[in-house]
Amino acid sequence: MEDTSVQGFLLVAGLVFGVVSLIHLVRAINSWEFVIGPLDLPVTASWVGFLVTLGLCLWAFWLLL
Repeated sequence: MEDTSVQGFLLVAGLVFGVVSLIHLVRAINSWEFVIGPLDLPVTASWVGFLVTLGLCLWAFWLLL
């Protein structure tokens, strides 16, 4: 990949997805509650969110290679 704007985008996207992935992992491990109004989001949603964002993070960094 030669375009520096694409490389910059992939770097930033990978970092953002990595941070979000870590937040999901910490919430899932600590079983923190997440309530939006009357909706209580189960911890399993954070496990799914962790896997999805981790995959996107790894994909972005893989495209940089």
